[in-house]
Amino acid sequence: MADPRIEKFAQILVNHSAKIQPGDRVLIESTTAAEPLVRALYANILELGGHPHLELEFPDQTALFYQHANPSQLDFTPTFRKLAYDEFESRIRIHSETNPRALTHISPERQARHQKALSPILAAQMQRGAAKEFKWVTTLFPTQAYAEEAKMDYERYQDFVYKACFADEETADPVAAWKTFETRQQKIIQQIEGHDTVELRGPNVELTLSIKDRTFKNSFGEHNMPDGEIYTGPVESSLNGWVRYTYPAITGGRVVEGVELTFEDGCVTQATAATNQGFLNEMLNTDPGARYVGEFAIGTNYQIDRFIGHILFDEKIGGTFHMALGAGYPETGSQNKSAIHWDMICDLHEDSQISVDGDVIYRNGRFTI
Repeated sequence: MADPRIEKFAQILVNHSAKIQPGDRVLIESTTAAEPLVRALYANILELGGHPHLELEFPDQTALFYQHANPSQLDFTPTFRKLAYDEFESRIRIHSETNPRALTHISPERQARHQKALSPILAAQMQRGAAKEFKWVTTLFPTQAYAEEAKMDYERYQDFVYKACFADEETADPVAAWKTFETRQQKIIQQIEGHDTVELRGPNVELTLSIKDRTFKNSFGEHNMPDGEIYTGPVESSLNGWVRYTYPAITGGRVVEGVELTFEDGCVTQATAATNQGFLNEMLNTDPGARYVGEFAIGTNYQIDRFIGHILFDEKIGGTFHMALGAGYPETGSQNKSAIHWDMICDLHEDSQISVDGDVIYRNGRFTI
C-alpha cells in the first residue's frame, strides 16, 4: 500500500516550494532509490501543466564516477544539467543515497577538481534563483541508509522526516503551516535588518561580523524542504574571532569532525579538525573565496531536535547557527564567489547569546524578540 505521506510531500514540493505553473520545464534530480516520490512528482507536475525531465542516477553512480574518471572527465561540466540550470524554470533535487559514505575513500583532490567543473551550475542556480527566474528546491527521501546514519529505526526516521516537512498525517494543511512559519520569522527579521554588528558569544564561539546593508532571507520551504532558518551574506571582510563547530561538517560524502576556524578580516587564517584535516585543507584551498563566509544563518525548526548527519535537516535545528564557507546568495547582498558552499553548524543551547548592535536578541537557543 502506498504511503499517503509521499503524495502529500509531492504536493508540498510542487505547489508550495516550486510553485509549478503551466509550461514550466522542471528538472527532477534523484537516485532510483526515491522512485515513489519521483513518480508522485512526475504525475503532479503533469497535472499542473508542467514538463518534467528526469535526471536519475543509480545509487553508487557518483562513487563509480570518481573511481574511474580521467582528468578531462573530472573537468567536464555535465551538458544536460548545465542547460537545465541555464534555461529551465525549475529544479527539484531529491537526496536519496543508499550509502551516504560512499565517497569516504575518494581522493579529496579529485573531488575538489570536479567541484570546479560544477561551479558554473552552482553559479547559475545562485544568480537565476536570485532573479526569480529559476525555482529550485532541494529535499530528501528517507532511505534505510539515512536512518542508519541518524541511528534511528527506519519507521521512526520516516516519521521524523515527514513531520519536519509538515507532510505528516497530523498536519491538515501543510501550506498553511509553512505560511504561519513565514509570518513568525518575518517579525524576527524586521527586528534585525538595518543594523550592523552581530556578536556571538558562548563556549563554542567568540565571533563578530557585520550585516550592514545586507538582506536577511526568510526560509519557509521555498528552496529547502524541510526548512526553517533566517540567513544573510555577512560583509565579507567583517568576520573576526573563532568558532568551534559542535557537529560534524559533511560535504561530498566526507565527514570532518571537530572543525575549529579562526577568522581575521573575514578570511580563515587557522583551520583545525579532529578528523580529515587534509580534506578540510583541500576545500579551503579550492579558490580564494573558499576561505570567506558566504552565508550566516540561524536554525529555527524545532521539529528537528537532533543531528542526523544530513545538512538539509541539521542546518535547520532549532537552537543552532551555521555559516557556509564559499559562495554566497546574491539576493542577500553577498559578493563572495567560490566553487564550494560548505555549511558548518554550531549549537547555541547553553550559555550562549547573539546580540545585534549591543542588544541581546537570542539567548540559549531561542530568540528573545
